[in-house]
Amino acid sequence: MLWPGTLIGAGAGFAIASIPGAMLGALLGQALDRRLQLHSWAQLRERLGGRAALRNDELLFVLLGRLAKSNGRVVDGHIQQARVEMRSLDMAEPAQRRAIAAFNRGKSGSDRVHPYLRLLKAQPHAAEGVLRACWRMVWADGKASTAERELIVLWGKWLGWTPQQVQALARDYEPERKPLANPGGAYQQALQTLGVTATTEPAAIKRAYRRLLSRHHPDKVAGNGASPAQVREATEKTRELHSAYAVIRERRDLR
Repeated sequence: MLWPGTLIGAGAGFAIASIPGAMLGALLGQALDRRLQLHSWAQLRERLGGRAALRNDELLFVLLGRLAKSNGRVVDGHIQQARVEMRSLDMAEPAQRRAIAAFNRGKSGSDRVHPYLRLLKAQPHAAEGVLRACWRMVWADGKASTAERELIVLWGKWLGWTPQQVQALARDYEPERKPLANPGGAYQQALQTLGVTATTEPAAIKRAYRRLLSRHHPDKVAGNGASPAQVREATEKTRELHSAYAVIRERRDLR
């Protein structure tokens, strides 16, 4: 692991007082690295530019924000999914504010997330949780673009996952693709799934989608002590909700 402060301290100390100075400088530099959580030169440049180190929960929402913006526009489904993730993590109000700020920060795409993900590689359970949350965000608008898939595969690589392993997680959240002979029938079925009608106002449709998504989200169900079968059922229900909302959005041209 690269410790930039340690290297700088050792170099400066050696220039001033040879080997004893290098040893003292390295110790002081290491203390600075630990205090500022510096693990790479990129992170050092961020600190010098006034950017704070990302906590693990902030890193997650930076990634989610970048995914939401990767196709050029953040839609209501993305924002709702970010709220679901906050609730599933049982975040208190200060943590929610940090998550919202991180999500907005992620939309700019300016953060170097590579060093943080390399560190997270040592925590397999946390790494899998991040990748699963990313796939949930991708499917929040009912479709997964090439850009979104490529981002998650790249992040998975930095977390120590193969592309095949990363793509396999997508199947847990991908809406089912069933051939429909009657497109009008698909629209009617989608309305029934969300409990709305063809004359329901767009704002009411969005509220219904949000309410149902929050109620049936598999992570929330799992957190309430549900059985594996109930979690699978909730996962399937979430897929249906994503698909239904995507159909209605396309038919009604909702933004």
